[in-house]
Amino acid sequence: MNKPGIQPTLKGRALRLLSQREHSRAELERKLVAHEDVPGELAKALDELQVRDFINDSRAVDSLVNRRASKLGAARVKQELASKGLSGQAVAEAMASLKETEFSRAQEVWRKKFGTPAQDPQAKVKQMRFLITRGFNAEVVRRVLQGAEPD
Repeated sequence: MNKPGIQPTLKGRALRLLSQREHSRAELERKLVAHEDVPGELAKALDELQVRDFINDSRAVDSLVNRRASKLGAARVKQELASKGLSGQAVAEAMASLKETEFSRAQEVWRKKFGTPAQDPQAKVKQMRFLITRGFNAEVVRRVLQGAEPD
């Protein structure tokens, strides 16, 4: 822990955050701006970390996708990426690969949560709402629930 009266540098704070998980540059800026005493100090520290590849937005995209894709649909993952200030080519590639596996991921999420087909319309609506709020496409949700209906 820090000794009383000694504050970590901006770079130290950024490294501590990066040691916990990957962060985008925009996310680090948002978290550390309150600790900046001299204007431009934060940008300089983050530039240095980016040059040394401690901050890498494409790695941050991969990290978030790997952590969240098994539980969420492409729409929710994209929303989380945007909230972290990530955009561009890496996000587009991640979204393309998520859309390819959307159906199988939705099936797995449904199976873990429910496991059995809905017995009445109210239960079916509950299952649909659950999958949609997880960010799965409505068409994918429809297909998952059709496959789950009893024969």
